[in-house]
Amino acid sequence: MTTDILFEQTGDWGVVTLNREKALNALNWDMVKAMRAQLIEWAGARSPVKAVMVRGEGERAFCAGGDIRWLHDTAKEDPAQACEFFREEYRNNSLIYHYPKPYVALIDGIVMGGGVGISVHGDFRVAGDATLFAMPETGIGLFPDVGGGHFMPRLHDGLGLYYALTGARAKAADCMAAGIATHYAPGDKYDELASALLKTPLSHSAHADIETVLDIYAGDPGHAPVNDSREEIARLFQGHETLDALMEALKADGGAFAKQTLETLEKMSPTSMRLTFEQMRHGHELDFDEVMKMEFRMVRRVMEGHDFFEGVRAQILDKDRNPKWAPASLAEVKDADIAHYFEPLGDAELLLP
Repeated sequence: MTTDILFEQTGDWGVVTLNREKALNALNWDMVKAMRAQLIEWAGARSPVKAVMVRGEGERAFCAGGDIRWLHDTAKEDPAQACEFFREEYRNNSLIYHYPKPYVALIDGIVMGGGVGISVHGDFRVAGDATLFAMPETGIGLFPDVGGGHFMPRLHDGLGLYYALTGARAKAADCMAAGIATHYAPGDKYDELASALLKTPLSHSAHADIETVLDIYAGDPGHAPVNDSREEIARLFQGHETLDALMEALKADGGAFAKQTLETLEKMSPTSMRLTFEQMRHGHELDFDEVMKMEFRMVRRVMEGHDFFEGVRAQILDKDRNPKWAPASLAEVKDADIAHYFEPLGDAELLLP
């Protein structure tokens, strides 16, 4: 049994605590396997657990994502082996999306990548003053996976595509404004809220019982900076059939927001940007499990490519912040190359219940 993730039953609740504080509660393979097994047990009709709470140890992070260093090192030697982590992670994401009992994620602190996958698909996502959301995968040669292809295209006003391509960060107010978080509780009430939830007897209307407690502790997260640019995001990130059309719209705009956004996008992996655009376009029309199967096909091919390893080297290992992407420009990334990422995997396909 791993001590990197802890499980306990408190009252009517099953509580999951991510317990890698020094690693910002990043998910490793053992954690994902243990979490999925425990969630399946608690989901059963005979289980006394009526709701699940997920939280992160420490004050800095809910969960900063997957264990990128391990994935990098493993995939260099055996891409198929590394993808078994993603297989288990995506199966866990699907379980959370379809979970039969209320699922509450306390997302105070950093919530990125894999941390988004174990929170945003649940019923309640409670932001706090330390919440910092991002899906920064285009900056490391990946794409916003763990179901990003489902929830991000469904955010209003082009916000999903904006966050997916740019990796822009969102604090609590922006998470509420975008619909990433469902509730907010101020920092001085956050721990009290968690205790109150765990002490609440849950009836046959458990969702309503939880909502009542969340409303009692709700606060005002204040001004959402993303709303200052919301009209521009909606105008510039919606309605494009291709990534090239979006880039041209940004270049033609000439405004400060468009220029800043272009500068950000020019640092990202060209392959990842094209992949992400197609992921969002396809994902808007697919149900959740179809998105997860699509993303597994994509990540399997990413692990066989160049940019993920170069992105991790530049951003996480060497930290020179100067990745040498290959291909180096959007113009060099061919449609046929991108189409290959979405092709079926045969016997290696992700299977979901």
